[in-house]
Amino acid sequence: MIFETERLFVRKLAFTDFESFHEMQSNKNVMRFVRAKVMTYDDNKKDLKDVIEKYDNPTNDFWIYAVERKSDSVFVGTIAFVKDKKDDEIGYRFLEKYWGNGYGTEIIQGMISYAKKIKFPSLIAYVSPDNIGSEKIIKGANFTFLESVLCEDLGIPENKYILEL
Repeated sequence: MIFETERLFVRKLAFTDFESFHEMQSNKNVMRFVRAKVMTYDDNKKDLKDVIEKYDNPTNDFWIYAVERKSDSVFVGTIAFVKDKKDDEIGYRFLEKYWGNGYGTEIIQGMISYAKKIKFPSLIAYVSPDNIGSEKIIKGANFTFLESVLCEDLGIPENKYILEL
């Protein structure tokens, strides 16, 4: 286990997560907010394999973890920590059927605590301007709006927020 919150465990992804991972990554409503294309079955197999292999790479700067509900061990989504030369970035996504349960608000607090523990000086969150729910979560966690930017990968607008730790 990486960390836990009141209702959620955060742990390394495993191949047994594939069906739920694929359901999330192939959902157009989920993927439109993370500014990525809907992933195919084969894309998701490769993506999950790559993420799991990175856990053993000592120079890894991109960690994606599973979010599991404590009450029944159900996979509800993923979180990400990205440490690179310019930003210490976080992200999260949940299967659509688990939206509206307060998991985003809960997991962001857990991510902030964990980021302090692993000595991130600040956190950056990029949020689609269309993602009203995540904008609310980020602002509620005391992130400060920095600027509107174009996503480097896709050239589409995102709002950039920072939280000094």
